[in-house]
Amino acid sequence: MNFDVTDHIKLINKPLLMIVGTKADTLYTTEDAFAKATVTKNKELFLIDGATHIETYWVPKYVDQAMQKLDVFFDKNS
Repeated sequence: MNFDVTDHIKLINKPLLMIVGTKADTLYTTEDAFAKATVTKNKELFLIDGATHIETYWVPKYVDQAMQKLDVFFDKNS
């Protein structure tokens, strides 16, 4: 199969949180997907300053930021 999954992101109608590092190679794809999520009105793009994609999984200072954001987001939207 060859398709862009973000072409269907407009189907998301639930709260949406996207987390990405500012130095991630995937930053541009995350920003593109976020812009395409037009149905949900409750969406957030959380940038982790200085983090690469891989570092967001194991560098404690970046993981901690992501976890804190997830806690707040889920507390607010559950």
